[in-house]
Amino acid sequence: MRLRKSTAAVASVFALALTATACGSDDGGSDGGDGGSEGLTIGIKYDQPGLGLQNADNEFTGFDVDIATYVAGELGVEPEDITWKQAQSPERENMLKNGDVDFIVATYSITDERKQEVSFAGPYFVAQQDLLIRAGESVENTDAINDLNLCSVAGSTSAQKIQDNFAEDVNLQEFGGYSECLTGLENGAVDALTTDNTILAGYAAQAEHQGKFELAGLDLGLENYGIGLPKDDTELQEKINAALEKMFEDGAWAEAVEKNLGPAGFETPDAPEITEGS
Repeated sequence: MRLRKSTAAVASVFALALTATACGSDDGGSDGGDGGSEGLTIGIKYDQPGLGLQNADNEFTGFDVDIATYVAGELGVEPEDITWKQAQSPERENMLKNGDVDFIVATYSITDERKQEVSFAGPYFVAQQDLLIRAGESVENTDAINDLNLCSVAGSTSAQKIQDNFAEDVNLQEFGGYSECLTGLENGAVDALTTDNTILAGYAAQAEHQGKFELAGLDLGLENYGIGLPKDDTELQEKINAALEKMFEDGAWAEAVEKNLGPAGFETPDAPEITEGS
């Protein structure tokens, strides 16, 4: 049995032992410990450089991973006792409802619609939609976007938001994924890629991309990243909010931003104000 989501149990679940079966991950995550230790199962992204990325050695790195690890530590769980589980965007609400994870840290934007189904702690970061462009180039303002060939990842709404709200005449080009957009940006097939600035900075900070790309620095809309929780689990919400406040205050949060996103020239912002549960 894993840690459960009910509010009444949160104070005591960390004293329960997990069985060997619970500690294993069914999708390539870490093993979560020796089967007799306390632990948490946390949902993250596996494919977002700088945020949540699984490498060839089955290790996990990124800003969201650092946030989750710090929070787990404040809840009394050591890194080796965390089981990581892939949290793909369309499945996050179901994972929380079904008890597949204890909480989710996966560029999970807080929205009123989602709060009908799950609860959040945080936010732990306020991202803004931006453009990634070739290093040395510039996009002076939103009007200039109309002159660009803008990469849109199939299934994403980011580029469409730009066309609807800022640049009606922009030429949208759909690609299958971010890596294809980056290739197109490098070889001149497209002029810019758009999504959250954290995701863009993560890609630009990869060793093979450093020095090639930079953020345009435009404010194209805000996204408040929260830690997803089972609906109405106020006790766990309070504990995670307290952990985040401590991370903001002791400098660990700023260090995590700089380590994971700084190589792309991302300037560390002020820590956000926690609004969920207040």
